[in-house]
Amino acid sequence: MQMTVGEASGALVIELCETRLDAAVAIRFKDAIRSATTHPGSPVILNLSKVEFMDSSGLGAIVGAMKLLGPERPLEIAALSPGVRKVFRLTRMDTVFRIHDCPPVAQALPATG
Repeated sequence: MQMTVGEASGALVIELCETRLDAAVAIRFKDAIRSATTHPGSPVILNLSKVEFMDSSGLGAIVGAMKLLGPERPLEIAALSPGVRKVFRLTRMDTVFRIHDCPPVAQALPATG
């Protein structure tokens, strides 16, 4: 699972560097989000600009990430491809998440560990 983590405008920005968010990737995605958000704090913006396909498992993983973060740390979504935007619209998840047309320009965080 490839992703980058950075900061922009007081938010943690996570860019998923995969073209698919489906059943084959969903569990690793949730684990990666859990790992990237271990420290409490700022809102999280999930940049999905590279994701061209997402199924119900992928959407479920995003909802699971939102629940993991809790109400005090909102999860926002950025840069949906037309196909992924359609999934959000058809499931009405576009009313649940704040969706940005463009991802913020993020400064990479130093590697830890």
